[in-house]
Amino acid sequence: MRHFPIYLDLKGRKVVVSGAGAFALPKLRLLLKTEAVVEVYGADAAPEVKAWAQEGRLRLDERALAAGDAGGAVLLYGANDDEALDRRAAEIGRAAGALVNIVDNLEESEFITPAIVDRDPVTVAIGTEGAAPVLARKIKADVEEMLPPSTGLLARIAETFRAAVTVLPEGRARRNFWSRYFASEGQRALDRGGEAAVRQRLSTMLDEVGASADPKGQVALIGTGPGDPELMTLKARRLLQEADVVLYDTLVTPEILELARREAVMIHVGKKGYGKSVAQDEINRLAIEHARAGAHVARLKGGDPVIFGRLDEEIEALDEAGIEWEVVPGITAASAAAAGIGKSLTRRGRNSSLNILTGHDVDGFAEQDWQKLARPGSAAAIYMGLKASTFIQGRLMMHGADPSTPVTIVENASRDSQKVVSTVLGSLEHALKTGGILGPAVILYGLKPHAALGVLETIAPTGAQVRTGTR
Repeated sequence: MRHFPIYLDLKGRKVVVSGAGAFALPKLRLLLKTEAVVEVYGADAAPEVKAWAQEGRLRLDERALAAGDAGGAVLLYGANDDEALDRRAAEIGRAAGALVNIVDNLEESEFITPAIVDRDPVTVAIGTEGAAPVLARKIKADVEEMLPPSTGLLARIAETFRAAVTVLPEGRARRNFWSRYFASEGQRALDRGGEAAVRQRLSTMLDEVGASADPKGQVALIGTGPGDPELMTLKARRLLQEADVVLYDTLVTPEILELARREAVMIHVGKKGYGKSVAQDEINRLAIEHARAGAHVARLKGGDPVIFGRLDEEIEALDEAGIEWEVVPGITAASAAAAGIGKSLTRRGRNSSLNILTGHDVDGFAEQDWQKLARPGSAAAIYMGLKASTFIQGRLMMHGADPSTPVTIVENASRDSQKVVSTVLGSLEHALKTGGILGPAVILYGLKPHAALGVLETIAPTGAQVRTGTR
C-alpha cells in the first residue's frame, strides 16, 4: 500500500486550488462539501466557480497563483491542465508546507483524492493507487446502492444517543445494541414514523437490553479452511468478525486474520512439528480465561477442526470449565488438494473409500493398517506426512504396495502459492526433495492430477513431475 488512507479534519483550514476552469470543477465540488476555507486562483474562471464565489462559498482571485498565496494552507491542488502552471503551483505549495496534489499526475502528487460515497457523516473512500479509476467508479456505484440515503441520518441520530448507551457495559453489550439499531431497528422505525420514531425506538431498545446486562462469554471452534478466505463458510466469517479475542493456529493465513475486528485481541497459539509450539494446556487456559471474562472467543484452526485438530481435548476443557462452545466445520485440506488437481477423492471402479491418515501421532511416526493400504485401488489423504514420508513409503512397499502407485503432493492447497508434485510411490522421497516441498502439504496416495492440468517440469527420471501455480 503506497498511499495510506486517512481522513483529514479540514474544519476552518485553508485549502488552495490553482486553476479555476473546468479541469478544477470536480475537485471543487468535493471540497465545498467540507468545512474548509477554499481559495481559488486562476484566470478564465468557469461560471460555476464565479457563482460559488458570489455565494461566499469560496474566495476567487482571477490570476495565476503567486508566491505567498499558499501561506497557511494544509492542502494545495494543481488543476490548471497546464504542465508549467501546475509545476509552479506545486513549488509554491511545498514551499508553504502544504501537501500537494496535481490532478491526473500521480507521480508528482503527495496525496490522492479517492472516489467518495457521501452519506454525511458516513463517508466511504475508494482508492486504487491511481491504477484503475474505472474500477473505483464501479465500486463507488456498488457501495452507493448498498448504503441507502438514510444512512447519514441514522448515524447523526445515533451520535446524539451515544451518551445514553454508556449505561451498558463496554464492549460486546454496546456493540450488539448498535448492531441491532443499524442492521434493522433504526431503518424500520424511520420508515414507520420518521426521526421521532427512531429516537423513541432507541429508548425502548435501551430499556429492553437493561443496564444490568451481563455479557456471557463463549468459544467458537472455527475451521478456516485450507487458506483461501473465500473458502470460509459464512458462519465462520461472521463469528470471526464478531469475536473479541482470536486464538489462531500457524496455518491460518494473514488474509483470514484480516477479517477480524481491528479491536480484537489477536493471540498466536500455533504448533509446529519439531519447532516452537504453544502447549495445548495453554491454549485451553487462554480460551477459558477470556470466555470467563465475558469475551466471545474465536478459536481458529486451519482446515476442518474435526480432522486432526485436537478438537475433543479443547471441548473437554471447555465443558469442565462450564464454558459454552460451538463447532464450525471448515473445508479440510484433502478436499482442497483434490480440487487443486482436478480429481475426486473417491470414484467408482477406482477407489470406493478414502483413508484419512496422519503421519505423526503423540508417539512419533503413526502406524497404520499398512497391509490394507498396500492393496491395489487403495487411496489415502495423508496429513503431516512430509517428515514421515520415508517411513510411509517404506511401510507401504514392505507390505506389497506397487512402487508405480500414483502419489500427488499438494503444498499450500487453495492458496496463490499452491504447488503440485506428481510422482509414484517409489520416487516419493526424490520428488519431495527435488520439488522443494516444505509444507504445509497433503500427500494424496493413489491419486494423480487430471491430465488437462498439464506438467511444467520433469524433476526425476523415475517419473516425478512438478507443476506450480495451479490456482
